[in-house]
Amino acid sequence: MTGPTSPGRRSDGTEPILGHGLIYLRPAERDDLPRFVRWLSDARTSRTLALVSPLSLPIEERWFEDMLEHHGQDRWHFVICRLVDDRPVGSIDLHQLDMRNGSAGLGIAIGQPDDTGQGYGSDALRAMIAFGFGELRLERIWLDVYDYNERARRVYERVGFVHEGILRHALYRAGAHRDVHRMAILRADWVPAAEAPTA
Repeated sequence: MTGPTSPGRRSDGTEPILGHGLIYLRPAERDDLPRFVRWLSDARTSRTLALVSPLSLPIEERWFEDMLEHHGQDRWHFVICRLVDDRPVGSIDLHQLDMRNGSAGLGIAIGQPDDTGQGYGSDALRAMIAFGFGELRLERIWLDVYDYNERARRVYERVGFVHEGILRHALYRAGAHRDVHRMAILRADWVPAAEAPTA
């Protein structure tokens, strides 16, 4: 029997520990790095992230070593994979973990534009929120979204994030200062999959 956050079984018959709906989350592997470089060097993906220049494989390898050292301590990083065929479609992480106050930031990226709008991001958010509240005992998960990323803000709201405030002109991008919206979800706002109403 699957757990409250498990989406079912993978094609090899195993049951993922973290997942929801169409996707499951797994740790990053060194073999993922060329894929990450390709995703993050595409302006259609990087425009909504804190990246202003292309990445190289050596840069990503240095990030990977740092991530391995800190994974499970002050951050958790996962690859978002489709349940049906194990294909990676993005990445998601919890960072700036503050275990004393029960808070963490969340970051997410869907790698290829063709994979947006398919429900993978929403499912990954739900899986990560369940992990943060259900396993890490967090009280609050927050994220920042740029003012020009209205589509992402709607997804976050649908999942349960609430708009908390605006960091005015906190981002300089493409020759102009832009606002950054801070959103968060509290443990009290989270409805575990096992308790969620069925349609």
